[in-house]
Amino acid sequence: MLPQKLPTFPHSCHSETSKQVFMAEKSPLLPKKRDEEHATDGFNGASFTGAVFNLSTTIIGAGIMALPAAMKVLGLGLGIAIVIFVAVLTENSIEMLLRFSRAGKSVSYGGVMGDAFGSVGKVVLQICVLVNIVGVLIVYMIIIGDVLSGTYSNGLHHSGVLEGWFGEHWWCGRTFVLLVTTLAVFAPLACFKRIDSLRFTSASAVALAVVFVFITAGIVVVKLVDGSVTMPRLLPDVTDITSVWKLFTVVPVLVTAYVCHFNVHTIVNELADSSLIQPVVRTSLVLCSGRLHNDKLFWAPPICYALHLMLVFPIIFYPLRLNLDGLLFPSARPLVSDNRRFTLISIGLISLVFLGANFIPSIWAAFQFTGATATVCLGFIFPAAIALRDPHGIATKKDKILSIFMIGLAVFSNSVAIYSDAYAIFKMNVFPRA
Repeated sequence: MLPQKLPTFPHSCHSETSKQVFMAEKSPLLPKKRDEEHATDGFNGASFTGAVFNLSTTIIGAGIMALPAAMKVLGLGLGIAIVIFVAVLTENSIEMLLRFSRAGKSVSYGGVMGDAFGSVGKVVLQICVLVNIVGVLIVYMIIIGDVLSGTYSNGLHHSGVLEGWFGEHWWCGRTFVLLVTTLAVFAPLACFKRIDSLRFTSASAVALAVVFVFITAGIVVVKLVDGSVTMPRLLPDVTDITSVWKLFTVVPVLVTAYVCHFNVHTIVNELADSSLIQPVVRTSLVLCSGRLHNDKLFWAPPICYALHLMLVFPIIFYPLRLNLDGLLFPSARPLVSDNRRFTLISIGLISLVFLGANFIPSIWAAFQFTGATATVCLGFIFPAAIALRDPHGIATKKDKILSIFMIGLAVFSNSVAIYSDAYAIFKMNVFPRA
């Protein structure tokens, strides 16, 4: 019996088929997922430098406020050691988070939480992001108002930059200044649909922080030389058991300084080479660990500080909008492809922050509670819980030991912090003159 003749194809068709098979074999098993608009607007991926600036700005924003308070409690020597320790823990928690994201093909923090704990886990994550970021942004706006328009403390009015320059006028008032800042700075920068579009403002924010540090260091050196200030303590001032417990209140403050997990997935999704994300994280943490100040931080020019916070605002606002949209419209099409939804959510959130900054006189206590709850969950507890849950069977023994340590440290230290803050508030209300 003669063998059956195989069908023949035109050369061009055969060549095209071979080419498609070859390309399919070379295609990555886990292609990078981008927003639909990226394929049509000429965007070819974010650069390493842009990603470092955006992630560094996410970290520096809260840290420039949090680290001075931590140094005041811990002392310079122990403070530097704890800063490095928390930075190492943060890097490990982000590495675990990204590894489990790749295993579950998740492109967001909420996605990897949902993969490990279902829809409940994703919703809890989104709520924590909202609580954390709304609180932080309101604090930013309050500080901007204090710096530019002045503030009242113990019945005394401390003039702001504008009052110092132009005197007392209605247009130097807090409400008007914050309204102008919101309309002229925050609203336009919040209109960008890609986080990479903020790389230039992030670079400017990092530059302002660097200038801030150099000016502060210079002034401190001069003051040390002329003897008007003393050398900072290297170790904490421990006199009794209360002062020992007070040391643990620094942990949520430091976690607030380094939490950037809610922006990591957005940055890696836009990177031209997603394999660079770990070097991006490491570079950003090293860069931001240089923010070592003492309690004389606010000697630096206040206008530089206010401008820095203005440029940090949009990079923190970006994940807030994404997570609120995911919480309210989990089944809707991507936010960037729906201009109406994008605009309404942006306006609503900016209005909320603006009202909070004008009607809440001081939320430092609330900021401390946020750091001890939502923030520590985002930074340590959730990544560790995902590793312990291990939905894809990839967790190592080291991962599980580190996860148990992070959860134990977070729960213990933050329980102490919450108790200490609550006791301080209770004592202040009961014994206001004490």
